[in-house]
Amino acid sequence: MTECVLVTGSSRGIGRAIALRLARDGFNIVVHCRSARAAAESVADEVRGLGRAARVLEFDAGDREACAAQLSSDMEAHGAYYGVVCNAGLVHDAAFPAMEPEAWDSVLRGNLDAFYNVLHPVVMPMVRRRAPGRIVTLSSVSGIIGNRGQVNYSAAKAGIIGATKALAVELAKRRITVNCVAPGLIDTGIVESHVPVDEIVKAIPAQRAGTPDEVAAVVSFLVSAEASYVTRQVISVNGGLC
Repeated sequence: MTECVLVTGSSRGIGRAIALRLARDGFNIVVHCRSARAAAESVADEVRGLGRAARVLEFDAGDREACAAQLSSDMEAHGAYYGVVCNAGLVHDAAFPAMEPEAWDSVLRGNLDAFYNVLHPVVMPMVRRRAPGRIVTLSSVSGIIGNRGQVNYSAAKAGIIGATKALAVELAKRRITVNCVAPGLIDTGIVESHVPVDEIVKAIPAQRAGTPDEVAAVVSFLVSAEASYVTRQVISVNGGLC
């Protein structure tokens, strides 16, 4: 039986690259979007073009009730997932003194709360499979070293690292690995206009931005059977930035 992997936030950018890489690796894919249904369906079509099955779920990862309802319904129809890649997230940058409460709340909700909202409904079904499983979360260089104008995002992404490590300890005996990938500057084609890309590149030893496919390659390994003894780790993909 072909195993299935849920990739949140996979209608574009890094999530899309991860979904397509895992499809090439032989996995069926659950593509997820918050609202970009047409883009998500296009990714699902690409997955099918690679010979794998795909379906689309549409919900806000920051909405706890929506996550539980959609994921429970999908697992009831198709069974528990072999793997989950928590990629969905959002940013709302501002200098901390000027940061509005909603900017703080929305970023914590869309990133750190999303960890709980997505994984809490799926973990016990994964355990009950009594088979190996894989969970990969996406943090950021911001969660490791902090970034100016991203106190909210840095807090959320650092929280994801801590939550990932703790969950890894809880699930290790169940043969479910839990790891984190922390990208740096990645050229997704959708970098916010205010981000000083040229200045950031100067600080990167590799002297360039990374690509979504380079992030996807690391996720691919962590989801694979070969990574069965790798858990509780944070792997940076940032060209040596930290």
